Amino acid sequence: MTGRGLRAALAVAAAVLAAAGTAVPARADAPRDWEVSALRLPEAHRTAQGDGVLVAVLDTGVVARHPALGGRVTTGRDFIGGGARLGQSYWGEHGTAMASDVLKVAPKARILSVRVIWDDDDPARRRALKMKQDAQAEKAAHALANGIRYAVGKGAKVISMSLGTDEWAILSGYEEDTVAAVDYAVSKGVTILASSGNGGSTDPLEKDANNSVSYPAAYPGVIGVAALGPDGRRADFSQVHTYTTIAAPGVGIHSARNLGGYASVSGTSPACAIAAGVVALALSRNPKLTPGQIRGILTRTARHPAGGYNPFVGFGQVDAAAVVAAAGSPGKPAVRAVPYKGKKYFGDGPTDAPMTHPPIDTGYLAIGGGAGAVGLLFLLVAFLFLRRPKAPVPPPEGPPPPS
Repeated sequence: MTGRGLRAALAVAAAVLAAAGTAVPARADAPRDWEVSALRLPEAHRTAQGDGVLVAVLDTGVVARHPALGGRVTTGRDFIGGGARLGQSYWGEHGTAMASDVLKVAPKARILSVRVIWDDDDPARRRALKMKQDAQAEKAAHALANGIRYAVGKGAKVISMSLGTDEWAILSGYEEDTVAAVDYAVSKGVTILASSGNGGSTDPLEKDANNSVSYPAAYPGVIGVAALGPDGRRADFSQVHTYTTIAAPGVGIHSARNLGGYASVSGTSPACAIAAGVVALALSRNPKLTPGQIRGILTRTARHPAGGYNPFVGFGQVDAAAVVAAAGSPGKPAVRAVPYKGKKYFGDGPTDAPMTHPPIDTGYLAIGGGAGAVGLLFLLVAFLFLRRPKAPVPPPEGPPPPS
């Protein structure tokens, strides 16, 4: 296996660990569907419900026939492989839950399922961890990047990635092909969201308490989503990093199970899926919104923490009703290039206001110049003196040399 293949296989396995939001225990004080009122969904749904928006869920697969999904799922490519099949307990466990969370927020959106990671108990994940399948590791190395590009090609306007590499501190998870895929998607007008990670616990005995950087949330262009509890505060497992953009409900979320029924899920994974649903609401209100405008709306309308921003919850809890309202009149992007129309300067112009100085005292300038001239004269005299030819030295007196 190449060094890249090995590194990527580990990264994919790590992503699956981060994706397993069901591994985070749900709090007993989380009432069912508390996120509906927290997001102000009934008010948002009076204006938008996600009509006409395709949301790509890049995950472990989605069981499309689950009643919670209402026939709104299209099954796309499987880029990770590994041998699992629909109907097995380790196919679509995580992805089915995430798709249902998107549709809970945006019930008239459509889901494109793209399989790019393994569920936690998938034997393929364990094989990758042991590094015994070279070909599978090489395939896994490009699964996420290929999935992003595929989703863009299929017309997705939102990409939801409830996954990340934060669970292992032995690697960063940074992959150049995924960076390029993210840039490509954003350039095509696609908004990308990812979970901030579940390693934010301060308990030293917590196995996932590493709080390391999690990709893809940390890539430029990706909206990182932290998790909140019913009290509106950061969930204790939610990653703490400056790449977090916003926060969404992520504790005790009633979600679909791949084998039927429902389960309570906690993690930054459902928080990401819920935030992706809110973006779908905004786009159904205004399909012309750019990723930059959507980011601006999310951050501007969020319920800000003290100071306006912190690495715990980013710009704060997303407010679906406020997002939908703002989508109707988003304004122009806050950052844009403008021509420089100021004074002429050498180079590309100043980066700040030109600095001014008091006038030079010409008296001191004359004294300094005179002193410098005198000093140069003394140096010249010394140089000429040292260069004078020396007189010949007479031979010492003594007896004449022998004949």
